[in-house]
Amino acid sequence: QLQASGGGLVRAGESLRLSCAASGRLFSGYAMAWYRQAPKKQRELVASISNDGTSTYKDSVKGRFTISRDNAKNTVYLQMNNLKPEDTAVYYCNTVVSPKGWGQGTQVTVSS
Repeated sequence: QLQASGGGLVRAGESLRLSCAASGRLFSGYAMAWYRQAPKKQRELVASISNDGTSTYKDSVKGRFTISRDNAKNTVYLQMNNLKPEDTAVYYCNTVVSPKGWGQGTQVTVSS
């Protein structure tokens, strides 16, 4: 089970923090990632974090987004700063390898 939350409607330049609670089997030892899917576009990987905390980012979000995880709480976070209209999408969390069971995601809408 993956439950993403924290989305909302914000203006360009504002911030949001997304959270994703994962069941133990889906979290422990796995690299986790945030994905997003904008209308009429394919789902894309935005940021990932290994079990030891090494992170990677899509170029367009580098310097604005920060992914983190709390292994004790089986939770992964995405801090999103200086949001832009092009960040508008449904955001999901999942494993990096063989993601499945996507859940509903959380809607992020950024107005200009």
